[in-house]
Amino acid sequence: MNYYSLNKKAPHASFKEAVVKGLAPDKGLYFPKTITRLEDSVFENIEHLTREEIALKAIEQFVSPEIPLENLKAIIKETIAFDFPVVEFNDQISTLELFHGPTMAFKDVGARFMARCLSHYNQGKTEEITVLVATSGDTGGAVAHGFLGVKGVKVVILYPKGRVSVVQEKQLTTLGQNITALEVNGVFDDCQDMVKRAFLDEELTSKIQLTSANSINVARWLPQMFYFFFAYQELKKKHGKIVFSVPSGNFGNICAGMIAKKLGLPIHHFIAANNENNVITKFLKTKQYSPETTVATISNAMDVSNPSNFARIQELYDQDFKSLQKDLSSFSYTDQQTEDALTEIKTKYNYIADPHGAIGYLACKDYLKDDEKVHCVFLETAHPTKFLPTVERVLNVKLVLPEQIKQVMNKKKISMEIKDYKEFKEYLLNR
Repeated sequence: MNYYSLNKKAPHASFKEAVVKGLAPDKGLYFPKTITRLEDSVFENIEHLTREEIALKAIEQFVSPEIPLENLKAIIKETIAFDFPVVEFNDQISTLELFHGPTMAFKDVGARFMARCLSHYNQGKTEEITVLVATSGDTGGAVAHGFLGVKGVKVVILYPKGRVSVVQEKQLTTLGQNITALEVNGVFDDCQDMVKRAFLDEELTSKIQLTSANSINVARWLPQMFYFFFAYQELKKKHGKIVFSVPSGNFGNICAGMIAKKLGLPIHHFIAANNENNVITKFLKTKQYSPETTVATISNAMDVSNPSNFARIQELYDQDFKSLQKDLSSFSYTDQQTEDALTEIKTKYNYIADPHGAIGYLACKDYLKDDEKVHCVFLETAHPTKFLPTVERVLNVKLVLPEQIKQVMNKKKISMEIKDYKEFKEYLLNR
């Protein structure tokens, strides 16, 4: 499989080159040159396949033949070595729980897959790779855990000071070894801009092999297809038209779902569920794409004002607004509406959601007002204990910490504060 830059001014890259480079030399995101629909029999017989078989069929064309089949099977087995249960609320609404991995967030899938791909490519090599990652919350912890102890790989995580939860911060600042956390005096978009700028800085790239573990990296982005397949496998016999409501920040997750649909997965519709950082909600109403100042919310992983992966979504739909509108709706909600939803979910269904899942739930309800003959699945992207102060305050409950969270809470935070790109660059050159 070859990949091309969305800016169309860089040479095509192999999967390996796209993974190692992260971002194309012309600043564009890499995108697969072809997407070949899977045979209908895959979906007709999906209930008879194992999850490892499903994941292999979904990802193989994007990776092969660069990673031998047996190696790819081993990577997949380790990547999805936990559960992805669907919890049905009623005939119209379910939630897909994506928090059963080691850091209790959906990003464990992409981070584990990418780490194992890089480890495969780095076998027997002496050159060190530095993985840069900007995080608005869960990416940092997932990447840190996924890459922990991987030989020949150093990980540098940038996160916005005071804008991630205590648990999220602990998960990315307490591991040590080959993981370093940089606390940025700014918002997520500032962190993301620094990462992108580093890739284009020839003084840096001539001395250090850089790659990114954000969803701009194809190995982090594409495996997120897997759980859309898994949910369909579980719901196929019960429901006809399935709609996915995806809490959306940088839009990598929902874009992966759209790739799954392009492969033939029978997804009826997508909903981008936004908080007050709602540039896409506004775009779908006005056709005007106008990023604004990032707003801090209680659903902080979605505090993104200029989502990188929306460029991939537009490419997938050939820049055709009407075609995109047929497959994508979007709704946005305030913190107060999010808190009210947390209470409603607990009261009606005895289920404790996190703030991001609560927004996904609200978007399901709004979509169902216009189309009652569908089953809407909202993605519960992180465990509620990752947002402990908010959830306990709103619901007036005391949550029991899962073992994965307990392990990090008493560890010492180790991070370095930086205020701008100059300090970031100096750190990379002098570490």
